[in-house]
Amino acid sequence: MAQSPPASAGQDGHAGDDHHPEIDWIAAADSPEFKQLIAKRRAFVLPATIFFFVWYFGFILLVGYAPDLMAERLTGGFTLGYALALTQFIMTWVLSYMYIRRADRDFDPLAKRAAEKAVEVGRRGKGPGSGPATGSEVTAP
Repeated sequence: MAQSPPASAGQDGHAGDDHHPEIDWIAAADSPEFKQLIAKRRAFVLPATIFFFVWYFGFILLVGYAPDLMAERLTGGFTLGYALALTQFIMTWVLSYMYIRRADRDFDPLAKRAAEKAVEVGRRGKGPGSGPATGSEVTAP
């Protein structure tokens, strides 16, 4: 049986503009704290994602186009292909660990400061330039 969306949700089941009325979302997105958070996350996530895809698809390409190389025995029945397949797991664990460490050290404190700043700006009141323009704020050229 499907559950009905919360009372604060719109028709599509997502929270509406009044979900957090104390936050000026435009000012939050424009804040230096939020921009710094986005830049730091992108500086980590983009290279990590590229590395992941190169490692993963490099392995797939080696399996498909260099089967003799992948069948090279390292010891007993353990081949280079098996060794490289196991490094996929290790690489995933290492990238996850690196992200968690970076999030704890850098991203989470920045996110907290950005959220606090957004609430602070929202509670001060939405003055001109801190949110979407209303009819009274729009002036003719």
